[in-house]
Amino acid sequence: MNQTIETILNHRSIRQFKEVPVTEEQLDTILAAAQQASTSSYMMAYTIIGVTDEHKKTELAEITGQGYVKKNGHLLVFCADLYRHTLNASPEQYEQMLSNLENSEHFLVSAIDAALAAQNAAVAAESMGLGICYIGSIRNQLDKVDEILHLPKHVIPLFGMVIGVPAHTPDQKPRLPKAAVYFENEYKHDHEAELEAFDQTIAEYYQSRKTNTRNDSWTDQMLRRFTNPMRMDVTGIVKKKGFNKQ
Repeated sequence: MNQTIETILNHRSIRQFKEVPVTEEQLDTILAAAQQASTSSYMMAYTIIGVTDEHKKTELAEITGQGYVKKNGHLLVFCADLYRHTLNASPEQYEQMLSNLENSEHFLVSAIDAALAAQNAAVAAESMGLGICYIGSIRNQLDKVDEILHLPKHVIPLFGMVIGVPAHTPDQKPRLPKAAVYFENEYKHDHEAELEAFDQTIAEYYQSRKTNTRNDSWTDQMLRRFTNPMRMDVTGIVKKKGFNKQ
């Protein structure tokens, strides 16, 4: 097994960081790795915003409810970005572009481009001994984050990523078994047995971990998540920003 595979398989979310900033050299390497990610049709339809202003970090920490959004080595926000693709367009050309800019296809393209770049950044950071944690909770108040970052139309924040020197080594959370996520040639509808086995695995994990033990299963977590309305304002904000309208 090579070092790259070992780095990927050793991933865990880090939520406590030492008071050590990410160096400029480290950041440049992380961003260069992000930019080498695959991109659809050479669009590179994303922007990464590094948040260093302490007031902005405080505001984002309050929005997310996560203290480590403020206390870390560096904070990145990954955005879907189709704005730069309009900059050289005449008013007439822009009108012609709107149906493409606002369709679901290009919303997916920009979100996927951003996610691919982010995962490259994550692997690069972890390969240097840094820890990372994705921050989906910036979508708790997406319009407020949009305002804090002064984003133009056709740019929308998707998620954040905190990076830094780990101050803890949390237990590694189990993943679904291969048989539950990989099927050959067609979708396997009846994989309840695999989920039942995984529920037992995750229940044992929660009982044995060093902190925050609890009685829970993966399927119960998913039932709770999808039976309780969550971030129901996101659709409207996405459309207001000029994405996914058609």
